[in-house]
Order: sequence, then structure tokens, then C-alpha cells
Amino acid sequence: MRILLISLMISAGLISTASAADADAGKDKAVMCAACHGADGNSMISMFPKIAGQGAPYLVKQLIDIRDGARSVPEMVPFVMGVSDEDFEDMAAYYASQTVTAGAADEKLVALGERIYRGGVEEKGIPACIGCHGPQGTGISLAKYPALAGQFSDYTKAQLTKFSMGERTNDGDARLMRDIAERMHTKEIEAVASYIQGLR
Repeated sequence: MRILLISLMISAGLISTASAADADAGKDKAVMCAACHGADGNSMISMFPKIAGQGAPYLVKQLIDIRDGARSVPEMVPFVMGVSDEDFEDMAAYYASQTVTAGAADEKLVALGERIYRGGVEEKGIPACIGCHGPQGTGISLAKYPALAGQFSDYTKAQLTKFSMGERTNDGDARLMRDIAERMHTKEIEAVASYIQGLR
């Protein structure tokens, strides 16, 4: 229903799809990001997320939230302080134009991970991940629902755990991710994170 509403709002022109962001300028501005996230947004270190191919609106929101204190990522603070929204938009446009590298799922976790990702866990009130993140994990950019496909399982596990513990709260008043993650068992988080890593 939420996805349908967003689609109708876009069609009616209530959400602008236009962007003045400059991906070429963003590439130059993002040089400082390469050490952790890779020159093209494909990090080689599982604790740092891959941001290649990520929806620009989602990236901009996260950068602003980190800069303004709505999301706690201490290691990012020195890099975002004093950076303008316009610079964030340019950098996000650059990374959104890149292609995320593929990952692989743990074969032992695929069945459970796929079941949760595609069908949720009805008895626990956990909705299917595809509702917001899409069948291939490409997300819904304009709604700021992130692309997940290929993301490191370690990073996804860490974020779901932070949501479940209330350590990450920048899902807003709707508490969408907190409410979902709070209902997930550790094994379910591990399985769905592994499945996401193998999505392509």
C-alpha cells in the first residue's frame, strides 16, 4: 500500500524526480570516501558498506543524518562535518551511477534467508523485505528505501542488530526498521543478511 501511495504521489507530481546534482563533480568531491568505500563505492572491507549503485536520495539522507547527529556513525563524523547538502547530492549522484559488485550467500543459510526476504515471517509479524527493497534488492530510490543487493552480510547484520537494539533510530517516527528488526531472531538476521549479500 505504501509503495502504491508513493507511486501515485510521483505520478501526481507531489514528489519531484528532478535533480540538479552533478555526478562528475561528485566524483572529485568523493575522493575522501575512497579509503573506506572504494573509489567506485565498492568497499573491500565488510565493516564499511558498499555504496555503489545506492539510490542517491537514500545516500543524501544518511549523510545528512550522520552530519546532523540523527544517526551515530562516529568514524564518519570527521568526513561529513561542514559538508554542504549540495556536495552530498553531487557525491550521491556519483555513487548512484556506479555498479555494485556481486556477493555470494552462504549456501547453508539460503533457504531461510530467501523465505524471510521473499515472504517474511507471518507468525511474528515480519513483512517480506521485497515490499520495500524489491525482488532483486534494488530498493525504491525516491522513497529512500535502500538498495541491498550485494551488500556485505556483516554490514547488514550490524545494521539490523542496531535497529533491533534501538541503537539506530533514523528510520523516523514510523519505526519501520526498528519494529521489524526487534521481532527477528539472531539466526533470522544472519540468514537474511547472507541472502542479501548473494542477491544480484
